[in-house]
Amino acid sequence: MKQIKVIGICGSLRKSSTNMGLLRYAKANAPEGITIEIADLSSMPFYNSDISEKPDAVKTLLNQIKQADALLLACPEYNYSIAPALKNVLDWASREPENSILSGKPASIMGAGGGMGTSRAQYHLRQVGVYLNIHILNSPEVFSNAFTGSFDSDGNLIDSQVQELIKQMLIAFKGWAEKFV
Repeated sequence: MKQIKVIGICGSLRKSSTNMGLLRYAKANAPEGITIEIADLSSMPFYNSDISEKPDAVKTLLNQIKQADALLLACPEYNYSIAPALKNVLDWASREPENSILSGKPASIMGAGGGMGTSRAQYHLRQVGVYLNIHILNSPEVFSNAFTGSFDSDGNLIDSQVQELIKQMLIAFKGWAEKFV
C-alpha cells in the first residue's frame, strides 16, 4: 500500500487557532496509509510579482506542496471569505510554471469559525480550487463552530462529534487521494 503524503495548510496564523487545532487532530488521528505534515506559514510574505527571488519560506512551502500527494486545507472564514494567509499560499503555488505543483492534486477542506463554521469561505475555496485544477473531496464536509466549547483555550479540538467527523473525512480523503496518486 502506498503511503499518501499530505501537506496540511492552515489559513490562520494565530497561536491558539482552532483551525490549526483541526489540523493537529487530523495529523494525530490519520488512518493507516496517510501521513500529514503541517506547513508553517508564519514567515510567508504576501505574493508580489515584483519579488524576483523567492524568499526561503516560500521555497520551503512550495517544495512541501510539490512533495505532497495531497492537500488538507484548514479554512478559516474572514468576512464571509477565505483567510488571506491561505489564499496567499495558493497564489504563490499557482505561479509555478503551468501551475505544476497544484494542478491535479487531491485536496480536502475543513474549518472552524463562527455560526456557520466557515461554510461560506469553504465554498469560495472550492471555486478557487476549480480554477487551480485542485480536486476537492465533496463529502463529508467539516464545518465546526469555534465558539461553542468544541475547542479548549489552546485551540485543541475536544468535541467528540467533530473528532468523529474528521476521522470519517480522513477515511474518505484517503480513498479519494488514492484515485490520483
